[in-house]
Amino acid sequence: MRIIVITGMSGSGKSTAVRALEDEGFYCIDNLPIRLFKRFIELIDKSGEAFKGVALVADIRGREFFKGYEGAFQKVTAAGHKLEILFFDASDETLLRRFSETRRRHPADENCSVSDGIRIERDRLAGLRQMATRVIDTSEFNVHQLKDFTLRIVRGEEGESKLLVEVQSFGFKYGVPPESSIVMDVRFLPNPFFVPELKPGSGLDRSVRDHVLNNPVTSAFLDYFFPLLDMLLPAHRREGKAYLTISIGCTGGRHRSVAIAEATALHLRQIWPDVRIIHRDIEKGH
Repeated sequence: MRIIVITGMSGSGKSTAVRALEDEGFYCIDNLPIRLFKRFIELIDKSGEAFKGVALVADIRGREFFKGYEGAFQKVTAAGHKLEILFFDASDETLLRRFSETRRRHPADENCSVSDGIRIERDRLAGLRQMATRVIDTSEFNVHQLKDFTLRIVRGEEGESKLLVEVQSFGFKYGVPPESSIVMDVRFLPNPFFVPELKPGSGLDRSVRDHVLNNPVTSAFLDYFFPLLDMLLPAHRREGKAYLTISIGCTGGRHRSVAIAEATALHLRQIWPDVRIIHRDIEKGH
């Protein structure tokens, strides 16, 4: 049986990964006591249920886990099962921001600060991190990217395309997407917002798109922008980057950025098979 242990830092995206595996057909269980690992797998194995595998979440919440995980893993592999350990991590700054957004206490110690909890957790997980089959840094991932990336690892699809590209439009008035790898400001382009018959539409409408793309300023811009991306994407791929987010912003995220994002995705799909497009603020920029 294929067994995946999901572990790593609190706030690194383990819950998102588990939900992705559940959708993929894995039997998932959270925070199972380490002494029950082998017995639980035996029961699943004998149940006759059709699962793609088992995903076990083990982290700092299970205090006894750190006392016996090596022995438990050895028993599982000795029984003939395939064991994979996916360790999810993120930068301290990212983890601090995520805890601040959710206002959660750090599980390392309810009396400590979040920054101290992160330090304590890193110390306790150091040995497990070294044992991991794969360490996944989620610092630049949003929820959708992390889910996609987890599924690609599980499905063994990484070799087909090591770089997943996401093009997203956004409005600067709502903030720059924090997961952005490349940010392009297109507020210098002609704005359909000030054309009465175009204002109600969006960059997905042909009339708005033509107004933006058929302008000489836009044509000159794309003559520089597309070759720049053609150079940058292979460079990021050579450096081992797994996910690249190209964020294109205008004022409200409804007209110019949407039109340019669509044109950019169309251009990139000629070479890159995995290009996803998102219009983050298209419904806000009325």
